[in-house]
Amino acid sequence: MTGELKPDIETIRGRLERVTYYNEENGYSVYKLRSSEDGDVVAAVGAGGRHMPGEELELYGNWTVHPKFGIQFQFAACRTARPSSVEGIRKYLSSGLVKGIGPRMAARMTDMFGEDTLNVIDENPDILLKVRGVSRRLLDSIKQSWDSQREILDVMYFLQEYGVSPAFAAKIFKEYGRDAMRVVKENPYRLADEIFGIGFLTADRLASRMGVKHDSEMRLDAGVKYVLDDLTNRGGSVYAPRGELSAKAAELLKVREDQADAAAARAIAAGGLAQDIVSVDGDDVRAVYLPSYYFFETRAASKLARLMRPSPGSDEASGYSGLDADAAAVWARDVMGIELSESQMSALGMALSSKVLIITGGPGTGKTTLIRAVIGIMAGRGLCVRLAAPTGRAAKRMTEATGHDAMTIHRLLESNGSDFARGEDSPLKCDLLIVDEVSMIDIHIMYRLLDALAPESHLILVGDANQLPSVGPGSVLKDLISSGKIPVAELNVIFRQARDSGIIVNAHRVNAGMMPETEGGRALRDFYFVEQEDAGKCVEMILTLVRERIPERFGLDPVKDVQVLTPMRKGALGSENLNAVLRKELNPGRGDALSAAGRIYQPGDKVMQIHNDYDREVYNGDIGFVSKADVLAKLIGVMFDEREEMYELSDLDSLVHAYAVSIHKSQGSEYPAVIIPVHMQHYVLLQRNLIYTGITRAKELAVLIGSRRALAMAVRSDRTSRRHTYLSSRLVSAVKEYGI
Repeated sequence: MTGELKPDIETIRGRLERVTYYNEENGYSVYKLRSSEDGDVVAAVGAGGRHMPGEELELYGNWTVHPKFGIQFQFAACRTARPSSVEGIRKYLSSGLVKGIGPRMAARMTDMFGEDTLNVIDENPDILLKVRGVSRRLLDSIKQSWDSQREILDVMYFLQEYGVSPAFAAKIFKEYGRDAMRVVKENPYRLADEIFGIGFLTADRLASRMGVKHDSEMRLDAGVKYVLDDLTNRGGSVYAPRGELSAKAAELLKVREDQADAAAARAIAAGGLAQDIVSVDGDDVRAVYLPSYYFFETRAASKLARLMRPSPGSDEASGYSGLDADAAAVWARDVMGIELSESQMSALGMALSSKVLIITGGPGTGKTTLIRAVIGIMAGRGLCVRLAAPTGRAAKRMTEATGHDAMTIHRLLESNGSDFARGEDSPLKCDLLIVDEVSMIDIHIMYRLLDALAPESHLILVGDANQLPSVGPGSVLKDLISSGKIPVAELNVIFRQARDSGIIVNAHRVNAGMMPETEGGRALRDFYFVEQEDAGKCVEMILTLVRERIPERFGLDPVKDVQVLTPMRKGALGSENLNAVLRKELNPGRGDALSAAGRIYQPGDKVMQIHNDYDREVYNGDIGFVSKADVLAKLIGVMFDEREEMYELSDLDSLVHAYAVSIHKSQGSEYPAVIIPVHMQHYVLLQRNLIYTGITRAKELAVLIGSRRALAMAVRSDRTSRRHTYLSSRLVSAVKEYGI
């Protein structure tokens, strides 16, 4: 049961008709419930969790009057029951519970068997052969699916007594099987660590209902780990200062700070967390790590220092030695038709003489031209050159730009889902590895790359240090540059042809702290700023631009070619609202559709994967298009480039609509046209590298829309969120240790 009950609380019962809204973070829901008492449809709001249309719900709360939405039933607790009415059973069977039964088949079954339908499926399923369209093959499928559902009924009923929805109960059963009840009883906080979609707050509510004490060691230990996980995997830090960790954990758990610190000490002593003393601005800091990130950071520094160490005889054996930059540049000009600038010549010399090199620079500064020359020169010497990038989109761009095959880092390292085949014991075979979009690489992937490189290999890291940092923990590119131990070739001169692009010129202006040019001349060919102070009118203008003006003037497809990039999720100009508005206009309901997690998926929908799926080889931030919705099989197909992947209902919480996405999620991508709302609604996140990153995602057209004041605030702000990392200092120490 969800929530706590009061003696004078009211109770209503009814059939769930529709889930109007569902918040995955806290379970807050808005339901349309058909009352069992009078048949009226009422609005009910509260932390109800995920429920399927057709379920019979008992809600415990009070009637309230919302100033905007009117009369609502605000519930504090929710209990689900097996549907008993014909309509409820029909909706229940149509909700995705049983493979093979869609809305039409559910209607035929309930027409024939009425209120006994579920009993028939339970006790005498062969009678279903009388229903039109039920073949022996389909019956076997229904039996198998129903039997598996019956196996989890005990688990579901047990969990729903503590407020866990059927959708989460199914995930819990899938993970633990018949041990689910035992696992949950012993330690409900395991759910937060081991099941996607169930966070600490959800597990904490469950634990509270099960009687776990507020100050129990189990709760405090889990809370400290959750806060550290939040600071790293969501906040981007690799470690947390122990004082900060204890303070934040105490605030979350509503306990004393010494109690939270004691939990941290227990976890450190038991090996669940790692602690190291690091020096920050001259002060010793107790740095607390998740053990994996301590390993990644320390080992990445060591392996990079080892790679930087010259390998006696290896360059001569590979043909890497004896390369002269002037002669190589002449060859690149005469054979490849590439004319290098003075800064590119200098960078080429560094590339030919360094074991490890960083090449950085903004758009239009010739990074790609330089890389093409390096690849051609090395390949001309018979050297093995391999190319990689963090995402499929970035790898595809790298292939198109250089004319040489590039692949994702995961594919390069031969990811098998849970691990990588390539590593120290089975290294990559190449003389030179060139990795693009390094600003996107987090500490984990950096370690994996370095672990897979043989000591005799050379490494070139390419990226724009002014972009947003990686989504995952770390500031790898900036840390490597700031260490001062790796040669850095910085390209900062915009080439003449690039100076004709308003996108490139304005990206550099923003990066330099200057307002973009928006009046007259070249800027108006591919860069616009539409001033609009009212957030609601901004939404209307974005819709008009996507649907009409950009397609009409530039001949671009409003769904495939135009991407809205926004600083945040919430608010009128956040990705959630913009997705709802854009989807309604660009892909209105046609034909079959499936719903899950409060979202509807239908053919033509633009969607984005929001966590790495190694089995499908689809990664966080990848964008695809729904190709089919099989209502009967409860599957949708999504096309990622030329490859279709199928998703079951239980997998759909890893997809969100992508008509509008966050600027952070757009890293590594380019789009023909981007629209970026810049408004005071986003003032908390307005910073220079955010706008710079958004502008540099555009290939043909960039449109900023919103408040000039907000844009000026962003351009002036060169602050970046402080990430706690120690890679730079560890690399300095490792280089000294290796005597380089």
